[in-house]
Amino acid sequence: MRLFMTFDPRFSRPAVALTAQPVAKRTPSPANRAFQIQLTRVGKLKSQLGDMDQWAMAHRQALVDQVEPLKADHRGLMRRTVLLIDERLKGKSLSAPLKAVAAEVLCGMARTLAQQGDADMAKLHDRHATVNLAQLDARKAEALRTQLEQALGGPIDDLPPGASSDEVLAVGIARLRQQRDDEKEQRREAAERKKAKKKPSAVQTRSLVEQADASDLLRSLFRRLASALHPDRETEPEARVRKTALMGEANAAYARKDLVALMQLQQTAELTLATGGAEWAAEQLAAMTVLLKQQVADLERERAARQDALTHEFDVPEGLGVTSKTLQMVLNAQVLELEEAMALMDQDLEHLQSDAGFKRWLRQQQAVASLLKLA
Repeated sequence: MRLFMTFDPRFSRPAVALTAQPVAKRTPSPANRAFQIQLTRVGKLKSQLGDMDQWAMAHRQALVDQVEPLKADHRGLMRRTVLLIDERLKGKSLSAPLKAVAAEVLCGMARTLAQQGDADMAKLHDRHATVNLAQLDARKAEALRTQLEQALGGPIDDLPPGASSDEVLAVGIARLRQQRDDEKEQRREAAERKKAKKKPSAVQTRSLVEQADASDLLRSLFRRLASALHPDRETEPEARVRKTALMGEANAAYARKDLVALMQLQQTAELTLATGGAEWAAEQLAAMTVLLKQQVADLERERAARQDALTHEFDVPEGLGVTSKTLQMVLNAQVLELEEAMALMDQDLEHLQSDAGFKRWLRQQQAVASLLKLA
């Protein structure tokens, strides 16, 4: 079996893909079959990562188009509610207990809006609250600091005086990550020391040889590319720009040990294969297969990390995974939740239009708060 590089000539930069084409019904060798299996896995993983990037971009745009306008409308309704409660509190028709309930509801909404940057709501909160926002944040910062110091097993002593809760959280998370990385490095070093004491087995020795062969092959391929793509050898400005871009891609591919990308660049540069077009030797295929296995492992780790990051970014329920379907489900849920919340706030605003309605509404809020305390 021979390996060919194909590309679409309609594009200025070839859309390159590796394909395997049978020659004279020859049965592929075991080395070639192993190579093809890993090559297919690399292609599949790269495709999955590309899909995830497209889903993420589409979802971010959908959030901008569909969710953010609803959030803005929701904030507007909340602001109207706060201002109307503030106006009602200026009257004398409420009993002291109902005034306390109204002030508590007002402060809760105003605090939410203040945390989103509404300075007027921050002032309104502090006017009605027994504890102002600065004091609340100081308490939160102290509680966070205590929790984080317990988790770290020691004091956090590099915080500025009066650090906000956000600053405490940022420093604490950074310290936890550093602690985790240090522990991981210590485990790795311990494993390396333990491994160094053991005499390598025949399998380990063979693996080391294969790794060395793979590194040599990758280096050889990169050097051929670097020689062919050196921009200083071009006299035409356009060709020099193209070679500079390709050389940058080659450097990046070599840095991440991306054999497939280097082979694609080889075809783009119109270089012949290392064997001059003949079928590769089993030793070369074995070395390339080792590289592809390493690339598969790297891509699988990248896929897992990307899944985890997008799951947290988009609040995807644990266990569902990030797909176009799950992202659409999350989007629909967010839209529905905001629409239902705004419908309830519209009802609240109707209750606030009259003294009697306002009192009934406050008693409902009081009853709900009592139930929540019991729960």
